[in-house]
Amino acid sequence: MPKYMLLLHGDPTKWVSVSPEEMQKAIEKYVAWGARMREKGILLGSHKLVDDAGKVIRSDGGKPRVTDGPYSETKEVFGGYYLIEVPNYAAAVKECDDSPQLVHGGTIEVRQVDMMGKES
Repeated sequence: MPKYMLLLHGDPTKWVSVSPEEMQKAIEKYVAWGARMREKGILLGSHKLVDDAGKVIRSDGGKPRVTDGPYSETKEVFGGYYLIEVPNYAAAVKECDDSPQLVHGGTIEVRQVDMMGKES
């Protein structure tokens, strides 16, 4: 069965003014969403990324060049992912219907994983 990455993007500045209680409620919603997919047997893994810009490696004349952060011109950052196993894109998109990411103004990018010749 195909695997899909649910890539969560959002504007981290929206969380700056959130109270600890509101933050806890939001976290609980993400945990519940993951638990629901786990109970259905479709969640293969998920992680939240730490709140920093990370590093970007690009080629500079064939040699690696490392810079901070993904892109300074974007407000949305990649904040985490869920890896699920469902029959098709329609099913993957359907799993996002009740995602807290959308409730909090974020974006979910759904991408099928290319198993590169391996069995799914």
